[in-house]
Amino acid sequence: MADLRINLAGIKSPNPFWLASAPPTNSGYQVQRAFEAGWGGAVWKTLGDPILNVSSRFAALSFNGQRVAGFNNIELITDRPLDVNLKEIYETKKKFPNHAIIASLMVEPKQEKWHEIVKRVEDVGVDGLELNFGCPHGMAERGMGAASGQVPALVEKQTYWVKEVAKTPVIVKLTPNITDITATAEAACNGGADAISLINTINSLMGVDLDTWNTIPHVAGKGAHGGYCGPAVKPIALNMVAECARHPNVNVPISGIGGISNWKDAVEFMLMGATGVQVCTAAMHHGFRIVEDMIEGLSNYLDSKGIASVSDIVGKSVPKYSDWGDLDLNYNIVARINTDVCINCNKCHIACEDTSHQCIDMLTDANGKSYLKVREEDCVGCNLCSIVCPVDGAIDMIEVPRELPPMTWNERQAALNGSLTCNVDVTN
Repeated sequence: MADLRINLAGIKSPNPFWLASAPPTNSGYQVQRAFEAGWGGAVWKTLGDPILNVSSRFAALSFNGQRVAGFNNIELITDRPLDVNLKEIYETKKKFPNHAIIASLMVEPKQEKWHEIVKRVEDVGVDGLELNFGCPHGMAERGMGAASGQVPALVEKQTYWVKEVAKTPVIVKLTPNITDITATAEAACNGGADAISLINTINSLMGVDLDTWNTIPHVAGKGAHGGYCGPAVKPIALNMVAECARHPNVNVPISGIGGISNWKDAVEFMLMGATGVQVCTAAMHHGFRIVEDMIEGLSNYLDSKGIASVSDIVGKSVPKYSDWGDLDLNYNIVARINTDVCINCNKCHIACEDTSHQCIDMLTDANGKSYLKVREEDCVGCNLCSIVCPVDGAIDMIEVPRELPPMTWNERQAALNGSLTCNVDVTN
């Protein structure tokens, strides 16, 4: 059986599955229930100065029959007294000494504020700190959360302040509400961060009620932007993790967050550079017991691959992730329809004819039976037909022999520039 233990910047846990700082980690009762279910770690719901929450707070996006494809919240950090949280952290760590407990922190961007809360929290025995520079609503309007996380200089400065007094590893949680997340990731590293976590929630408005015209959710008829998470944000989160993992100046471990719902999602994040993962929406949707399937699935996957430790897969796909200009222009795939599997629903033909490259023909055989066939010479390998096809195995994307040697756009431009340079008449 594969070893699922991880070590993220000195923070050890029995498996890579942590609960993210959110409603599921709001109390000692909840975190202890989670550890009993099998979670390897938990990031305590963000601690800071007392706040007031509103009602209602949550909304969800259902799509094509799937409940909670996306999730939105306008809830703030913990509204429970700091002393109560610290007491419960101490008790939980004492009861579960081998599980990771990380304290999420958010205070005003003042050195003395950071020093004070770090010292108080570390006194109760946490394994690490996570600095919340990502909350997009409520706290940001007070100059904290994403308001700090969108400014690299503030990320670096506040990380440095924490590192001045911290005795445990410091994780910096990044906001996705920014043009280039690697800028703030690099700033966190410059400030001395031991690790980064990403992504926090994305600015969002879940919807509008067509009968009342109220926003969803609303508070007494008024709404505000909230934080978006859940399965729908996974591609965005995975890209940002990958960008940080391949950035030369971001050289710290990554805790991956964003739409992770099962063991397969977790493996993808780890392959793209995450040492471990954090989960929130899936736990809120299905309960803490989902971790059992995550642990079993991950263990079976590693065993099937003959991989001894989960740490051995971290970052293995990062070298495969590049820029568009480095992709081979002469690589070619085409679609092939398996007529013995195809049900002739014609979705691929409609999609190709209306919105792609018009290369799927509707034909009739000698017996008068209709069938579909791709004109491979006109197919550009866009994948659209295989994406819309409702039947597994009906369409395969096949690599075809290349006529030209590999060449990227960057190589092409370099060759053209070299040719132009060589042909310049310098005698005049």
